[in-house]
Amino acid sequence: MGFKEDYLFWEIVRLLSVQYDYRMITVTENHEEIWLESEKNTEFPVVRLIRHDLDWANWLKRDIDRTLKNGEQIRKKLYKKPINILSVYVSKFAPVDDYEFSIQPAIVQKTKVNTFIFIGETVSTSIKNLEATLKKPLPISVPEEEEMEESQVLELKKTAISASVKKAKAEQKVFRNAKPFFTYILIAIQVAVFILMEFSGGSTDTKTLIEFGAKYSPYILQGEWWRFFTPMIVHIGFIHLLMNTFSLYLIGAEVERIYGNTRFLLIYIFAGFAGTLGSFIMTPTLSAGASGAIFGCFGALLYFGMVYPKLFMRTMGSTVIVLIIINLIYGFSVPGIDNAGHIGGLIGGFLAAGVVHLPKSKNLLRQMAFLIGTVLLTYFLLQYGYNNQKQDDETMAILAQDYMADGEEGKAEKMLADYVEGNSDAPISHFILGNLNFDNEDFDEARYYFEKAIEQNPELHEAHYNLALTYTRLELMDEAKEQAQKAVELAPKEKSYKQLLEELE
Repeated sequence: MGFKEDYLFWEIVRLLSVQYDYRMITVTENHEEIWLESEKNTEFPVVRLIRHDLDWANWLKRDIDRTLKNGEQIRKKLYKKPINILSVYVSKFAPVDDYEFSIQPAIVQKTKVNTFIFIGETVSTSIKNLEATLKKPLPISVPEEEEMEESQVLELKKTAISASVKKAKAEQKVFRNAKPFFTYILIAIQVAVFILMEFSGGSTDTKTLIEFGAKYSPYILQGEWWRFFTPMIVHIGFIHLLMNTFSLYLIGAEVERIYGNTRFLLIYIFAGFAGTLGSFIMTPTLSAGASGAIFGCFGALLYFGMVYPKLFMRTMGSTVIVLIIINLIYGFSVPGIDNAGHIGGLIGGFLAAGVVHLPKSKNLLRQMAFLIGTVLLTYFLLQYGYNNQKQDDETMAILAQDYMADGEEGKAEKMLADYVEGNSDAPISHFILGNLNFDNEDFDEARYYFEKAIEQNPELHEAHYNLALTYTRLELMDEAKEQAQKAVELAPKEKSYKQLLEELE
C-alpha cells in the first residue's frame, strides 16, 4: 500500500540529487524525512521532503513549526544569512480539514519555510505545480499503482541514496588530495636550524639571528634578497619555535592535504616571502619566524572557502575565521609581534592559492587574473619598500655592539659608517661611532659623531657626557663643562656625570 507515493517521494529525491546537485544533509532512521541542500539553487537552497499521508491539519501545523526550528538550526550552521526552505509533503490525500494556512510561508528569525503538498491522487497537477515552484523541470514517470512492486521502490531508493553517498565521497576527496610530506620536512628544517643557532650563540642573540638569515632591512637593501625567504625557518627563542611548529603541524598539514604537495610548497614559500615583504615595508625592526607562512596557510583555506563556500562553512569555516581574527587581535594588542608580516602572509597565501588553484579543478581565467594581479602587486610593493625603507637605528646599534663584543670593532665601524651615511636620524649609531673613535684616540672624529648624535637626539645624556670627555681631550674646557652640566640635568642620578662636572668646575 502507498507504493505510488513512496515511488514519487524517492523519484523527487533522486532527481534533485542527480540532476540539480542537491545533497542529503539529514535523513531520519525510517528514511521518511530527508533534508537536501544545494550550493547552486538560490531560490530554495534547502529542500525538505517528508513521506507522510496527511489526515488532519493540526498535525501539519505542528510539523511546520518543527520544520521552522530545524531549519533555523541548519541555517545557523551552514548559511548564517537568511534562507528559504521548501518543505514538500508527499501524501496520498490532502488533509481532510482546512489547511489553507500551510500555503502561507512561515518565518522564524531568518528562516522562511514554504510548504508544498504533493498529492498522489493528482500526480500530474502536483508535478506541474512543483515544477513551477522549483522553477525546474521534473521528468517524473510513475507506473500504474497496480503494476508497481516494492522492488521498484527499493531500487529507486537505492539509486537516490547512492547519488548522495557519491557526492559525499567526492567531497571527502577534496580533503584527501595528498598526504602531508613537505609539512614535516619544513618542521624538521626549522627545528634543525634552531638547534644550530643555539650552538652558535643563541636563538635570541641579534648577531646570530642575522647570520642565520633573519629579516634585516639594511642587508636586504645591500642586495641580500634571500632574506625575504630565510626568515621562515629562523625562530627567536624556544617558545616562538614551539608555537609555530605546532601551528604548522596542524594548519600546514591540512592545507597540504587539500592542495597537494607541490601546490602547498609553492603557497607556503610565497606566503613566507609575502610576510617578510610586509614586514620589510612596515617595520624596520629585526624579525624572523614561520608565522607569515602559517598565516598564508590560513589565506589558502580562505581561498578554498571562496571556491567551496558551503563545504568550507560546514566543515572548518567558522573555526578558521575565528582563529584568524583572534591571532590578528592578539598581534595588534601585544607589543613585539610582527603583525605586518602576519597580514602579508595571509594575503600572500590567498593570492598564491588563487594562482595554483585546487587539484583536479581548473579555472584558467581566474588563475590568470590572480597571477597577473600577484605579479603587479609584488612588483609595486618591492619598489615601494626599497624606495621608502626606514632603517632601524636601535637594531644597528645592537648588531654593532655584538660585533664589538666579539672583537670585530672594524666590522662594526664600517657597518655603522655605511648606515649613517644614508640616514639623517641615527643618533645611537652616531653615538657608537663616537665611542669607537674615542677609543682609537681620534678625538676630532669622536667629537663630530657625538655632536651629530646630540643634534639628532638632544635627550641622549650619554652623548653629552662622552662629548664632555672628548672636549677635555681637545682642551676645550668651557664646552666640556657645558656638556657635563647638560648630562647631569638629563640624568641627575648618574654619579659619574656629577663627578666629571665637579672636576671641571
